[in-house]
Amino acid sequence: MKPALIAACLALPAPALAGTATVTDCGPMTSARNVAEPWEENTLTFANGAIRVAILDTVEPAAAAFHLLVLSPPYSELGDRQCRMVSAGPGGWGFGFLSFERHEASYDPATGLTVTMDMGIVNQSGVADALALSVTINQATGEITGTWLP
Repeated sequence: MKPALIAACLALPAPALAGTATVTDCGPMTSARNVAEPWEENTLTFANGAIRVAILDTVEPAAAAFHLLVLSPPYSELGDRQCRMVSAGPGGWGFGFLSFERHEASYDPATGLTVTMDMGIVNQSGVADALALSVTINQATGEITGTWLP
C-alpha cells in the first residue's frame, strides 16, 4: 500500500472503542469475490440455513478492510433474503480484523439471533485493538444491529 494512503487511513478518526456498527444495504463491496478465504472458515449459517453471515475482505483500506455480510429473512416478493453489510463506521470504514474462530450464537425470540465474534479496530498507532462484535439479526422485522465492546 502506498505510504500516502496509509497516512490517510491512520489520519481518519477511528471509531470509539465501544460503539455501534454501521449497517447498510449490500452493494459492490459485498461481491462474492470479497468473501474471505477459506470460505468454510469465514461463513456461518443459522436457522436451518435461512441466515448466513460471511466475513468480507475488501483489501483496501488495509487498516479497515473487513466487513460482515448478512443474508437473512424477511424474504422479498421474489423469494430472496435481505442483504446487509455491517461495518465499523460510516463511509465503508471496516474493521481491522474479524474472526469466527471463537464465535458464540444465542437466540432470544424478542430480539432475534445474536452472533458474537472477535474483531479489531486499528488505533492511531496502527495496532488492531482486540474487541468483540455482537450482531443481532431479527428475522421477523428484518432489523440488524451491531455493537462492539472491549
